Amino acid sequence: MARFEMPELMPASLGAGPVTADTMFELGMMHSSGREVPVDLVTAHKWFNIAAMKGHAEAARLRREIAAEMADAEIGQAQRAARDWIKAHSEPVVQPVAFRAAA
Repeated sequence: MARFEMPELMPASLGAGPVTADTMFELGMMHSSGREVPVDLVTAHKWFNIAAMKGHAEAARLRREIAAEMADAEIGQAQRAARDWIKAHSEPVVQPVAFRAAA
């Protein structure tokens, strides 16, 4: 199966706001059904995995469903891709400024 990489800006282009679990779910749907892109179960699993991690219950169900059609190596590839995407797009952690009492 050929694998096509979508531009990194693809998730942002689906909506005007921040990247949400629904955006990730929609990317999974696109790649699993071949809607607007070639069918790619590895990429679909990746997006469903990220959406599920953000709390999207339907994404978790569909991730399990397509995993049943994938080889173990493909699932591992999808999981690595999801981890890589999360590392590359992690939200910055803002540390609170420590309150200093006047001496």
